[in-house]
Amino acid sequence: MAEVSRISTNKAPKPVGLYPHARKVGNLLFLSGVGPRVAGSDDIDSAVPGLQLDKNGNFIEFDFEAQCRSVFDNVRIILEESGSSWDQLVDVTVFLVNMKRDFHVYNRVYAEYFKDNLPCRTTVEINSLPTPIAIELKCIATID
Repeated sequence: MAEVSRISTNKAPKPVGLYPHARKVGNLLFLSGVGPRVAGSDDIDSAVPGLQLDKNGNFIEFDFEAQCRSVFDNVRIILEESGSSWDQLVDVTVFLVNMKRDFHVYNRVYAEYFKDNLPCRTTVEINSLPTPIAIELKCIATID
């Protein structure tokens, strides 16, 4: 039977439910959905780079590229804290809340981060995420 372990780190934003940042099963690492929230920003890690909302939840500031870069940084942190690495990613599922508005920016930033590693990728549009973020990644990597 394959070794199974749960992995959590305080260097990445807290999960918004009862689940770990990742699970190791044999030589595979499955990351839970990872968004761009900032670890340590407050007691629930609610800060989102490039996002400022008014009291009614309307955008005052919205910088999707900043969210992309932050989510990639959070994925990298979880991979490294788990004993894997960016180069060991084999599959990335991307959830965008507005494909028409955000895909071209996402695709450009993705190409910067993944120019040396070309994992499989699926990008889907969804209605919303549980926090006011515009992107979330679900990843699978190998681990030694």
